[in-house]
Amino acid sequence: MSQSVGVGVGAVSFDELVAVARHGAPVTLTDDALAAIARARDVVDELAAATTPSYGISTGFGALATRHIPTEMRAQLQRSLVRSHAAGSGPEVEREVVRGLMLLRLSTLATGHTGIRAETATLLAALLEHGITPVVREYGSLGCSGDLAPLAHCALALMGEGEVRDAAGTLMPAAEALAAAGLEPVELAAKEGLALINGTDGMLGMLVMAITDLRMLLKTADIAAAMSVEGQLATDRVFAPELQTIRPHPGQALSAANLTAVLADSGVVASHRGPDCNRVQDAYSLRCSPQVHGAARDTVEHAATVAGRELASAVDNPVVLAEEGRVESNGNFHGAPVAYVLDFLAIVAADVASISERRTDRFLDKSRSHGLPPFLADDPGVDSGHMIAQYTQAAIVSEMKRLAVPASVDSIPSSAMQEDHVSMGWSAARKLRRSVDGLTRVVAIEVLTAARALDLRRPLEPSPATGAVVDLLRSSGIEGPGPDRYLSPEIEATVALVASGAVLKSVEAVIGELA
Repeated sequence: MSQSVGVGVGAVSFDELVAVARHGAPVTLTDDALAAIARARDVVDELAAATTPSYGISTGFGALATRHIPTEMRAQLQRSLVRSHAAGSGPEVEREVVRGLMLLRLSTLATGHTGIRAETATLLAALLEHGITPVVREYGSLGCSGDLAPLAHCALALMGEGEVRDAAGTLMPAAEALAAAGLEPVELAAKEGLALINGTDGMLGMLVMAITDLRMLLKTADIAAAMSVEGQLATDRVFAPELQTIRPHPGQALSAANLTAVLADSGVVASHRGPDCNRVQDAYSLRCSPQVHGAARDTVEHAATVAGRELASAVDNPVVLAEEGRVESNGNFHGAPVAYVLDFLAIVAADVASISERRTDRFLDKSRSHGLPPFLADDPGVDSGHMIAQYTQAAIVSEMKRLAVPASVDSIPSSAMQEDHVSMGWSAARKLRRSVDGLTRVVAIEVLTAARALDLRRPLEPSPATGAVVDLLRSSGIEGPGPDRYLSPEIEATVALVASGAVLKSVEAVIGELA
């Protein structure tokens, strides 16, 4: 288990979110957070005691906000809100997604703008500490008024209701899991139901994790591209820094620098660098790799800027302005800023996968591979080599193109037209997760194919960096060229090496950190 993460009034960092969501780090509320929570709660308690109705405290919700709820029915109001909104359907959402959204909801509670009670916020932190993960379903969020259904399933667990999985992954009633951990469920007080469910936490958590993954994958895509440039006897001259300077996109320069570093001291590249080389220009998928990968990098960093702003936000409605002693309705729960970049990243992932698949395909066509056997087969005709590995890439890329259709341009009105424009940010996040997985698989197949080609180029020696990738694959039980064999396990093993960052680490161990 990772070191505990302290949640205060400031923003949670990318690294902290990943530590809690993926690696099970526990969390604690800091003293400044508890103080801010107490100040906001005083405001809510004062308004709850007033005779004038206050939205979210002494009224119904959404289109039912015109009804004033008497004091004796407000506990029931909170229970009813959570129970009715825990209306998700479909398969369970991944544990890391649920832990991420729980952490981000806790982070908003810690800002002192929601009116939650300290005991309720502390229980949410305790669920994370004990590894208790509420069951959240795939469908139910429109990404406006926050990720209502997913967050309501988490709030339900705080009440000791619904289903959860314990730290071992066992499915059980929430009440049993709380009791086993020595925790008591809470009875929600005024405003707490809304405070627990009205945020962009699910889509934001998935965005942060996707950005983390894409930053690693784009470096790995540079490595795969370098292996393809090398294996297809292409030139590295087009990656020279003076050529990138005259089109000063920062991501392009970084990607080109990576390609140059990975190809340094390549015996394969050196073998055709002389004046007798008749190659005038390489295909776009080779020559333009930095332009495509670089544009993807710049887009990821734009998304990271948006995510950073959202991490620093207190998303709730109504929001408590403790310094002024009032509660105000607002529209900050609308997921548009997050939804747009989620969709943008799905476009990026699809295009980087597309150019990777095109580089792979060039290895397999004897008219374009510059002396390599058809499909890199041992005995072409008897053996099919990597023919169908490219089919697998093509199928994934085709799916990724469909996933690149934006979710955020859609909107279905809800709540009797009170909520008449929604972001669909949760849907954008869900499809981006599938896109990131697809990109991982496509890049892995390029790496696998390029490694086979580099072995077939011997006795020419690959660069130290690309040679390290080939060695990693071979030491992981992925054999080199030879007669056809069961290919799926080799693909899956390479996918695991890419997803874990092992391919990137193998290169950086030789030439230092990539940009």
